[in-house]
Amino acid sequence: MRPDDANVAGNVHGGTILKMIEEAGAIISTRHCNSQNGERCVAALARVERTDFLSPMCIGEVAHVSAEITYASKHSVEVQVHVTSENILTGTKKLTNKATLWYVPLSLKNVDKVLEVPPVVYSRQEQEEEGRKRYEAQKLERMETKWRNGDIVQPVLNPGKPNTVSYSQSSLIHLVGPSDCTLHGFVHGGVTMKLMDEVAGIVAARHCKTNIVTASVDAINFHDKIRKGCVITISGRMTFTSNKSMEIEVLVDADPVVDNSQKRYRAASAFFTYVSLSQEGKPLPVPQLVPETEDEKKRFEEGKGRYLQMKAKRQGQTEPQA
Repeated sequence: MRPDDANVAGNVHGGTILKMIEEAGAIISTRHCNSQNGERCVAALARVERTDFLSPMCIGEVAHVSAEITYASKHSVEVQVHVTSENILTGTKKLTNKATLWYVPLSLKNVDKVLEVPPVVYSRQEQEEEGRKRYEAQKLERMETKWRNGDIVQPVLNPGKPNTVSYSQSSLIHLVGPSDCTLHGFVHGGVTMKLMDEVAGIVAARHCKTNIVTASVDAINFHDKIRKGCVITISGRMTFTSNKSMEIEVLVDADPVVDNSQKRYRAASAFFTYVSLSQEGKPLPVPQLVPETEDEKKRFEEGKGRYLQMKAKRQGQTEPQA
């Protein structure tokens, strides 16, 4: 990990790690989907399950990324990825991330054609049944997120008072170039995730005015492909704060400026959780968000529900709550 991979405190950006995770997943799933004779394809990222950042990675450490296919449905592949950091001076290794990603194979001849996935050989029958349950659960959650696709983040011309949503709201505009894209001419999922994390980090830093790090990423859903030449707008806004964590909603909209026949559309969405740290790397209290409008109050309550649900899942663990 080099200085340009990290923030001013020397911690590697969450977006950089997410990009590495996606690249590993894309390689193994594309390799599997082309393991039999037939139409050639490239695996496209459809969804990333909740990812927790278990331990920070620092400049000078070596990142080891390992990926394994754990389930395959007729048209999708589940990949589980582990990231380990290694201090090459001491030999110390630690697990920093675990993630689950879902890919679909798209034909090289017709990008709108989803091909069938070669079967996976399971060592135990229970593995297939457990994978099928995970597949059905993520499929249901993807359907539930589609209702938010019409939600729009309006630009803020006059930022409000500190600790309000409008004060920290941020956007980034990016022109999609060839280096961002796959063989199909569509954006790599990892590129999109890195940009999303960058915007979420700006929102968190503006709110806290301290060093901030990514604590976790809720499920990232990729609703539609982003073509080369599109202008994408990545918008982030604070939705909820607990005592020591912040939830930030990030929406990605694509504008196909060279194609008048297609309108602007929602390409991806996710919730990022950040924590505030002191110069010594210790957690700091987070300034409490002050929702002003009815929509902001509604999003705050929804964020509180997600926070309490995740906190309940973590009960019984000895590590401190975010």
